[in-house]
Amino acid sequence: MKRRLVEISEEARRDLFALYDWIADAGSPNTALAYVERIEAFCKKLDIASERGSLRDDIRPGLRVIGFERSASIAFMVEEKRVVILRIFYGGRNWTDILS
Repeated sequence: MKRRLVEISEEARRDLFALYDWIADAGSPNTALAYVERIEAFCKKLDIASERGSLRDDIRPGLRVIGFERSASIAFMVEEKRVVILRIFYGGRNWTDILS
């Protein structure tokens, strides 16, 4: 099975920081940190069997989207040697318009 390097884009990092801030304000910093860490760990597991999630060529060629804990959507691209996490959307955000 092929192993790829997982890279989190700057936009996806900003999404994680914003998500942390939102959860920390609404709940607690500990809860926010635990959630963001789970998302990052999930993303890193895309290094093996990377072609998961739904292929969304209708939005952008090569775009894949996978759900996380029924509360977030992770948009990513699979390349020959790496997986690039493009964005991380929480809740009901309209990610299709943002990515097209």
